[in-house]
Amino acid sequence: MSSRPLPETMAYVRITQQSWQLGKIEGEVKAANYQWQFQWRFRQRRLIVRPSLGRALIQEPLGRFLERCDYQLEPGGDYVFVVRADF
Repeated sequence: MSSRPLPETMAYVRITQQSWQLGKIEGEVKAANYQWQFQWRFRQRRLIVRPSLGRALIQEPLGRFLERCDYQLEPGGDYVFVVRADF
């Protein structure tokens, strides 16, 4: 068995809009040389990430982060989470 640590990439999230009435949070996420815009429809548990370039790298870890933290996130807030992948 290899004892090498898993690769890690820091993902930086900024919340730009939030509406509890509409059930959504919008923002941007950056990791390595990639940047995406996202919309999290938390009542439907639906995550939309744009553009498509590199989306497969961030969609699942961003979704887990949002599910775990969505009620703690505020517009204008900056957040960080670790992605267990090398971008």
